[in-house]
Amino acid sequence: MLSGPPVTTTLSADQLIERFVSSAPRQRRSLLPQVLKRSSECRPLIADQIDRWDATGDDWACGTLIQLLVSEKDALSQAFWSRYSEGWLAVTSGQGPNYTPLQLALIRQDFEEADRLTSEHLRELAGPAAEKRGYVYYSEVPPMASVDLESLDRLWVTFSQARFGFSVQLRLLRSLGNRWEQLWPRIGWKQAGLWTRYPKAFTWSLEAPEGHMPLVNQLRGVRLSQLLWLNHLVTCEDPGAT
Repeated sequence: MLSGPPVTTTLSADQLIERFVSSAPRQRRSLLPQVLKRSSECRPLIADQIDRWDATGDDWACGTLIQLLVSEKDALSQAFWSRYSEGWLAVTSGQGPNYTPLQLALIRQDFEEADRLTSEHLRELAGPAAEKRGYVYYSEVPPMASVDLESLDRLWVTFSQARFGFSVQLRLLRSLGNRWEQLWPRIGWKQAGLWTRYPKAFTWSLEAPEGHMPLVNQLRGVRLSQLLWLNHLVTCEDPGAT
C-alpha cells in the first residue's frame, strides 16, 4: 500500500484556500485544521480572494478566512479594516437596525459582546415597549421583519464556522425530535438540570457547544424561541447540517 504526505500538505497555500472555500461542508471541516496551521502562509493571500466571494450569502469558510486575516495586529489586518470598516458581509434590515457593530464583534470573535448586541437588536425589532422592559414577549415576534432575523442568523453562521445561529439551533431541535428538554443540555443552556448562569457560566468562544449562541431567554417558556426559529427561519438551510 502506497503511503505519503497528506494531500493538504502538498497543496500550495493558494490551492488550500481555494479548496477550503469550494468544498462541501464536511470536507471543509477536515481542511480547517490545516488552514489554521498554515496561517502564516494563508493570511497574505486572503485579501486578494475576498472580491471573489459572495457577500450576500452565509458562507462560513469565507467568514473563517476573514477572521484569520484579522487575527493579528499587522498591516494585513489594518488593510482589511480600512477597506471594510463596516464589515464584509452584506446585511439588510426592514426595520432600521444598524448591524455593523454586531458584525465587527463577530469578526473579532468577541462572542459575548455579539450576543449582547443581538439581544439589543431583538428588543429594537420588537418595539419601544420591549426596549423599555428589557426583554421580548413572544407575541412581539410575528411582526418582526423576516429579513432582519435572517440577517442576524447569517451573521452568526458566517462568523462561527456554522456552529452558532438561529438556524443551527433549529436544526439541533429537529434532530432531537423537537424535544426541547433535550435541546437545553445539548447546546449548553442547562447543566445538571439547572439553567446555566449568565454570563459567567457560558462559553464565549468557538469551543462552546454547537448552537450555544445567540442566547434566548427561556424563563418565560419556549414560545419565544419557537417563534424566532420556526416561524421566521423554517425555510433557512443550515450550512453546517452536512
